[in-house]
Amino acid sequence: MLQKLFRFKGGVKPDTNKAPSVQDPIGQAPLPARLYVPLHQSIGGAPNPLVQPGEQVRKGQLIGSADRWVSSAVHAPTSGTVLAVEEHVAAHPSGLPTLSVVIEPDGRDEWIDRVPVDHRSLPPERVRELLRDAGVVGLGGAVFPSHAKLTAAKAVPVEHLVINGAECEPFMTCDDVLMRERAEEIVRGSAIFRDLLAARQVLIGIEDNKPEAVAAMREAVDRLGEDYEVVAVPTRYPAGGAKQLIRVLTGKEVPASKRSTELGVQCFNVATAYTAYRALAHGEPVISRIVTLTGNVEHPRNWEVRLGTPMHDLVALGGPKADTGSYLMGGPMMGFEIPDLAAPVVKATNCVIAGSPTLFPPSPPEMPCIRCGACAEVCPHELQPFELYWFARARNFGKTQEYYLFDCIECGCCSYVCPSHIPLVQYFRFAKSEIWAREREKQAAEAAKERFELRNAREEREQAEKAERLAKAAAARTSERKAAPMPADAVPVVADAAANPLAPSPEVAALASDAEAIKKATIVAAMERARAQREAVRPRNTERLSAEQEKEIAAIEARRRALQPDAERADAASTPPRTAE
Repeated sequence: MLQKLFRFKGGVKPDTNKAPSVQDPIGQAPLPARLYVPLHQSIGGAPNPLVQPGEQVRKGQLIGSADRWVSSAVHAPTSGTVLAVEEHVAAHPSGLPTLSVVIEPDGRDEWIDRVPVDHRSLPPERVRELLRDAGVVGLGGAVFPSHAKLTAAKAVPVEHLVINGAECEPFMTCDDVLMRERAEEIVRGSAIFRDLLAARQVLIGIEDNKPEAVAAMREAVDRLGEDYEVVAVPTRYPAGGAKQLIRVLTGKEVPASKRSTELGVQCFNVATAYTAYRALAHGEPVISRIVTLTGNVEHPRNWEVRLGTPMHDLVALGGPKADTGSYLMGGPMMGFEIPDLAAPVVKATNCVIAGSPTLFPPSPPEMPCIRCGACAEVCPHELQPFELYWFARARNFGKTQEYYLFDCIECGCCSYVCPSHIPLVQYFRFAKSEIWAREREKQAAEAAKERFELRNAREEREQAEKAERLAKAAAARTSERKAAPMPADAVPVVADAAANPLAPSPEVAALASDAEAIKKATIVAAMERARAQREAVRPRNTERLSAEQEKEIAAIEARRRALQPDAERADAASTPPRTAE
């Protein structure tokens, strides 16, 4: 039964330029003098380094462990000595460095002890952990950790497992030759994914401009007795996009706000299925990948290259021509210019294209947009690129989001057909980066505000607790004073107001007497406590302790004298000073 095919909106048909690199079989690239293995080679968290300078490692040894679920491990591509764990230039448009493990090969290429496993004898969760620890990621370019995609949605069973062999990007042929030469291992790897997802049907989509790959995959499916369906899909860029291939094979539209598993579909690249099989059936982690070396070179070909190989060692295998002026990583539609050939090959390196002014002539000057609508006609996600362009150019980033900027997959179809030669994708990348930067600043400001509010709340809480403690202490002292007995002589004798004009009124005198009585009672109680303590405690150094207690008593007596009644102080003040006769 032939699979019914559907169409996706938009797309273009650029020159493929695939023939030169498929004339020879896959070659084995020689080991370089040094390998620079970046620890971060997937979407998600950066692995933690597990080796130190001077340490001896073997081929396939774990040198970077996954730090969280959406992360993937990294392994030594060969045996040798770790020279350093340091920052090294990365294969990224920015050219910024990333933490890398520098290994000097010893030439023995000695493997670790490999332990094959049968995935059917293990629980699915354990199989996913093994794939994570083997460094299996999406090798179609997205490098998303594959184990994280192998969990089906709880509410929706997986109806279709799509194996992506479309490879629609011009110049790129690494998947094509892999399917031609290693089709059986791809089919076995697809069975692992099928079993983990419990998929009802497996569909292998390959563009119809690869008849040799289609034939090899069908033969492998028949030989292994699988019921997969190998489907030749129409050649149209970007048919190799996951959402576009799902649409072509199943007719299902995957919204931007949902995962394909929520619609009962999951998609993997053929190279990903191949590495998953090698990881489980042979105990081999991902330490190399197939890379297309093509363009302005004497010997275009596909090479199996160790991860961490410097780009200049790889491009030397093809014999760049004299007028080669640049190198692209990826295809001409979605790739980027390599800023430095010292950057190493990573898991995302599927193609390296040597460019020249003849092969890639300079872009004509950008002209004003004429609103022809050609970009909207070819957009596979049915966006309006010309509107996004105007808003991005005006820095009206809120409007770009209203026009679904983040639904753009940056396929380059709009730039390809623009008659005004506007680099539309570059404007969209600029707008996305600005929005991300502002979002990070907003999050940082909110975090700072939260820390400030927490600090203020803590200070207010501490002040309230301190005030409460002081209030309790004051209340306790007041209770103690009220409970203390008042001596009979605590109330001073106040002279008659007529006899002593400076004496206070009876009401004031009564209040003063009460206050003075409380103070004297407190002093007397303190003296009694000191006396009781002196009598109860008999230390060895009696003389020294008694002297200290005498000082304390003298201090208390001084405080008592300082608290004389107002009447006594008034009498003292009214006494005229004695003068010399």
